[in-house]
Amino acid sequence: MIEQPTAVPAIVYPDSDGMPMADNTKQFRAIVTIQGNLDAIFRERDDVFVAGDLLWYPVEGRPDIRQAPDVLVVFGRPKGDRGSYRQWEENGIALQVVFEVLSSGNTLTELAAKQEFYDIYGVEEYYLYDPEQGDMGGWQRIDGRLRVIKELDGWVSPRLGVTFKRTDRGMQLYWPDGRPFLSFVELQAQAEQERQRAEQERQRAERLAARLRALGVDPESE
Repeated sequence: MIEQPTAVPAIVYPDSDGMPMADNTKQFRAIVTIQGNLDAIFRERDDVFVAGDLLWYPVEGRPDIRQAPDVLVVFGRPKGDRGSYRQWEENGIALQVVFEVLSSGNTLTELAAKQEFYDIYGVEEYYLYDPEQGDMGGWQRIDGRLRVIKELDGWVSPRLGVTFKRTDRGMQLYWPDGRPFLSFVELQAQAEQERQRAEQERQRAERLAARLRALGVDPESE
């Protein structure tokens, strides 16, 4: 009797680690704000992938080796939806920039393990933000290792072109053109202010035009 070869079960790479994206509203808001602004900055770059809370599997055949950064940026990979980032299916390109946002549930051991993971698997820039204190730390890959950025105030990310500045509200991030990172609510408030200013200017122009017509002057004439 010829024995049939035993089928090798397919390796499963789960798209979820069962952990929540955030532990509180402040952490969630910070994650969404950072991810949304970075996605908007690179909206016209088809070769820049930005995501949040996405599992990264750097080693094929090892679903146990994984991490889910709060925000990640990969240059050289197309935009598009993914259940997870499996590096061997992405031309072997590792995540280049990672942001983690602290919560009260984070332990020192957990944070140390994450930093070690990013160091081992090739992250070029790693930023750790504390939304409660408004403080942020940063690390840059130098000579094959993640080294602490000694002064983040005024730092410009080599990959992102984003500037980091300390303000009275804590660390603030700025677009390459100088605009601050804003939340969706802040953007809506800003847009409403601009709409109101435009409406005021329109009404002012209409009143001026009415006065000119009363004086017999055609405001449309040159």
